Amino acid sequence: MVSRLVYQMYARRLQAKVLKGARPKHVGVILDGNRRFAESSGNTSHSAGYRQGAHKVRDLLEWCQGLDISQVTLWVLSADNLKRPVEQVDPLFQVLEEELVELAWGQRDSSTPRQMRFFGQLDALSPSLSNALGEAQRITAEYNDYFLNVAIAYGGREEIVHAVKGLLMKYGQEGVSIEEITTRVSAEEIQSHLYLQGIPDPDLIIRTSGEVRLSGFLLWQSVYSEFYFCDAYWPAFRRIDFLRAIRSFQQRQRRYGK
Repeated sequence: MVSRLVYQMYARRLQAKVLKGARPKHVGVILDGNRRFAESSGNTSHSAGYRQGAHKVRDLLEWCQGLDISQVTLWVLSADNLKRPVEQVDPLFQVLEEELVELAWGQRDSSTPRQMRFFGQLDALSPSLSNALGEAQRITAEYNDYFLNVAIAYGGREEIVHAVKGLLMKYGQEGVSIEEITTRVSAEEIQSHLYLQGIPDPDLIIRTSGEVRLSGFLLWQSVYSEFYFCDAYWPAFRRIDFLRAIRSFQQRQRRYGK
């Protein structure tokens, strides 16, 4: 009881301090460590870790709501994860099907409901999961002030290849010559063909589980992002861990192009 009260008091003080500083408008989070959390807890079912991780997303959205963070982007499944044994991938697909639709319906009760958008190699997903993503998008389509972007079957290199292919197809349809293409290709042109167009680059990217790398997450968009790495597995990520990440962001002097 005492430790809980101390935690709550510290969290309130930390939030009050964070609210006085500049806050990121777009936060990306790599939700890493779900399976390892389940194993460290003595649970042989990875589904339990995935489900606890899904529930933690609800907490994260509440924390972001309290700081008026309008864009949240989550990486829940990498393209490389699809190469894992089916007994590892199928439970995650099932949890995503159930939890993402439930999360979408839950937006109706939020004071800052978020439009849910999904990106990645979505054609590699199971039909039932694809249907669930479509339903979540339909449920939240009317919300246009706050957004939850979810990367599924995503890889940063794959996204850039996808964008370049799309750009070349566009030029081909326009009958543009190779010589002219070399003069017209630009960073802006490539960016306009990324999975999600029109969203601001992330100000802050958080990765849980102690891994100190991005693994290709938002490879193009993260060029000026600040990074924060947390040792906690994603299901064990706490409000104070999140607030510490925001505080760390506020203590940095952001430099663009240096």
